[in-house]
Amino acid sequence: MSENRVVQFIITRQESPEAAPYQEKFEIPYRPNMNVISALMEIRRNPVNVEGKQTTPINWDMNCLEEVCGACSMVINGKPRQSCTALVDQLEQPIRLEPMRTFPVVRDLQVDRKRMFDSLKKVKAWIPIDGTYDLGPGPRMPEKKRQWAYELSKCMTCGVCLEACPNVNSKSNFIGPAPLSQVRLFNAHPTGEMNKSERLEAIMGDGGLANCGNSQNCVQSCPKGIPLTTSIAALNRDTAFQSFRNFFGSDQG
Repeated sequence: MSENRVVQFIITRQESPEAAPYQEKFEIPYRPNMNVISALMEIRRNPVNVEGKQTTPINWDMNCLEEVCGACSMVINGKPRQSCTALVDQLEQPIRLEPMRTFPVVRDLQVDRKRMFDSLKKVKAWIPIDGTYDLGPGPRMPEKKRQWAYELSKCMTCGVCLEACPNVNSKSNFIGPAPLSQVRLFNAHPTGEMNKSERLEAIMGDGGLANCGNSQNCVQSCPKGIPLTTSIAALNRDTAFQSFRNFFGSDQG
């Protein structure tokens, strides 16, 4: 039965960042357990559209194929998600593939997520170290804190939450949910806490917490189920305390 079945795709193409987008239709033979990535690879092996015309291979990002790296994010049937875990059997046809529009398009389904990585730099989403030599065991974290911090550490910088957030767009400099959640993660670490005030200051200004409209799209779309809105609520409290410390001149965390 599956030998006669085909899978239909309508893919948004764009030859360069400056070029106008257009749609192109493809059909490929159906295979059981096929995901969107394997379908794209099939099209790339033989890039012929439904009109029988040879076309250019489709560009997209991918890496791990196990929903770990976050590279293969795209909009599938109107929803941003990971294409490696999007099963063809569970999608309505024709399957529509588009690039995320929060980020500049490089080519076809490939986007430049520099905006998100710049935001992570802005909030210092790392723990400073003195060197790469062995410093021995790190400080221990209370088990309760470790458990919720582990949930935040699942972030794979896929950009889906930024795509889903209505406040992250070309007219806004809002850093978005993922960088905000990373602030809470690194501030929770016993060593990262040394830079807590710097991170809080970074999100208290323009493009920070105040730009969040609490639409909660982010927490609904996150492929890892990260409690992003919980982090944002906790950061609202932390920044309020930081404001008091700034006003009264306290340097204590």
